[in-house]
Amino acid sequence: MMYKRMAGLMILLVLAGILTANIIDQNKNNSAASNSNEYDVSGDTSVRGGTIAPVESVGIKPGELAPEIELETADGSKFKLSDLRGKKVLLNFWATWCPPCKEEMPAMQAFYDTYQDEIEVIAINFEEKDQKVRDFINNSDYTYMVPMDEDGAVGKEYGVYTIPTTYFIGTDGIVQQPRRVGPMTYEFMEEMLHALN
Repeated sequence: MMYKRMAGLMILLVLAGILTANIIDQNKNNSAASNSNEYDVSGDTSVRGGTIAPVESVGIKPGELAPEIELETADGSKFKLSDLRGKKVLLNFWATWCPPCKEEMPAMQAFYDTYQDEIEVIAINFEEKDQKVRDFINNSDYTYMVPMDEDGAVGKEYGVYTIPTTYFIGTDGIVQQPRRVGPMTYEFMEEMLHALN
């Protein structure tokens, strides 16, 4: 009789152990599934998930019409992108505080000096106060056009999240090459010029 009780107690303990192990395993799987790579980066506590888009999925893609831009330039004139229809355009977004931007600017000027009859170089300053930009340009030898996107609305429409970012627009107003994120060399700009229609 005592052996039957011991055997029954052993069976109950084994079953309880199996049940406990299954519950723990199920909780681990549920916890892993609900937490896998999900982080609230928005700061909005009402948000229930989201994704971080890869760089290539953001911005204007080749084959798309470049959205219209109307901005004031550093020299006080008005800039309208559609006024350049019929010309090739290198459209660059930059800022005075950005070392890679400042690194590519002399190459952009040299490129502009050589090819200004074939392509327009437009360097849109992204999200800075106009006087700071004017002071920077006035203390430099850059002669290409510098529109000012003080509130960042144009840059956001173009999907600019990192600067420098450059678009290559053909004579038809269509973005014809993948955008360039990061500084450009003179040789790269030449390559893009010859790839545009």
